[in-house]
Amino acid sequence: MGSAENEESATQISETTKSSSLFRYNSPLAQIILIGLVCFCCPGMFNALSGMGGGGQVNATASNNALTALYTTFAIFGILGGGIYNILGPHLTLFAGCSTYVLYAGSFLYYNHKQHQAFAIIAGAVLGIGAGLLWAAQGAIMTSYPPVNRKGTYISIFWSIFNMGGVIGGLIPFILNYNSGDKAATVNDGTYIGFMAFMSLGAILSLTILPASKVVRDDGTKCTNMLYSNVATECMEILKLFYNWKMLLMIPAAWSSNFFYTYQFNHVNKTEFNLRTRGLNNVFYWGAQMMGSIGIGYTMDFSFKSRKKRGIVGICVVAVLGSAIWGGAVANQIKHRNGVILDFKESGSGFAGPFVLYFSFGLLDAMFQSMVYWSIGALANDSEILSRYTGFYKGIQSAGAAVAWQIDNHNVSPMSQLIVNWVLTTLSYPLLLVLMVLAVKEDNKEEEGTGEKISPPGHNGSVSVH
Repeated sequence: MGSAENEESATQISETTKSSSLFRYNSPLAQIILIGLVCFCCPGMFNALSGMGGGGQVNATASNNALTALYTTFAIFGILGGGIYNILGPHLTLFAGCSTYVLYAGSFLYYNHKQHQAFAIIAGAVLGIGAGLLWAAQGAIMTSYPPVNRKGTYISIFWSIFNMGGVIGGLIPFILNYNSGDKAATVNDGTYIGFMAFMSLGAILSLTILPASKVVRDDGTKCTNMLYSNVATECMEILKLFYNWKMLLMIPAAWSSNFFYTYQFNHVNKTEFNLRTRGLNNVFYWGAQMMGSIGIGYTMDFSFKSRKKRGIVGICVVAVLGSAIWGGAVANQIKHRNGVILDFKESGSGFAGPFVLYFSFGLLDAMFQSMVYWSIGALANDSEILSRYTGFYKGIQSAGAAVAWQIDNHNVSPMSQLIVNWVLTTLSYPLLLVLMVLAVKEDNKEEEGTGEKISPPGHNGSVSVH
């Protein structure tokens, strides 16, 4: 009799959880949407600012130096960020990270008037620290909160919301500078103020994110039974990442995944289009990211029953598409004539080819990064483990970006930058396939990740582990 009552209570809890899953604040979906909105406001607006080329300035030197400082500190704090997240938890980590984005946008507002790049460089270095914290926390949330068999779907939901920030951020300079035509070389103050307003909102929204231990999936399992760590433990665990064979296989993918932004932003969007068209291009670039993340998320969650097969198919799809897009970039670079600036209203058919290429770059970026995040998420379930993995990924990624922005500052030819980008991304695909074959398990019982299930009444507090 008691056993039947317990089973009935468990069933009622499960049904209640499922029926209210779309509206529960502590559901993985709600938390993924919230972290998506945080990134919509902060890195989403930062992406729109960077995507204009030169931070919206006619001379890219200040922006390149600021971004070099940014990604140098990001490389350090990206790797350390996972450990910091495990010590401080999501609220302090995310709020501290988000606050630095406002300072960075404000430094370009200052530069618009004073033309002194020191503030922009310092703000870039500070933002690198903050971005390392934010993205380590975001990576842990995005890869550990979702159900194991739907990580690709949740990653695509996050990526779509996040990149809507780039879409809106692209509309800001497009609308505010629309009537300037070919006259404006730098964006106006209102553009930077608009970015700062969104970034401030993101910092406030970051306080709404719940820690992993309070997030409950629809089947009644907690995302993780995480206890806050300590400095000594995290230092040791972070050091271990540098001889973890799984992480070593991911280095080319991590290094290349932000390396290509310099070429795309400074040598396609900035060089080939006028200011208002660059804003319009960014609307479509980040819109393409939404499409790409949804497409690859579906492939890596639903294409096959086998998780390994889904991963292999996803990597192969991105590899084929990437090769085609970089081949198109070579053709566009060969045809490009210096000094010819395109406008979406005035340039006719000459605008179409470079525009489609830039749109395709956005599509590829989202598919590539979503594929890598899915691969990381397939290695474990535990938030504590995944915060370190994603922190390592973001750290290496940022080191690559710092090098890329300085390469551009030293006037390396656009064609040379393009070829290096193509080679780096191509090198990453076979290594990710090896990772998929050797490291990803077919079942959900990863040795490094567990989930604690909430006990229904009458089970004496026992827990089941999946």
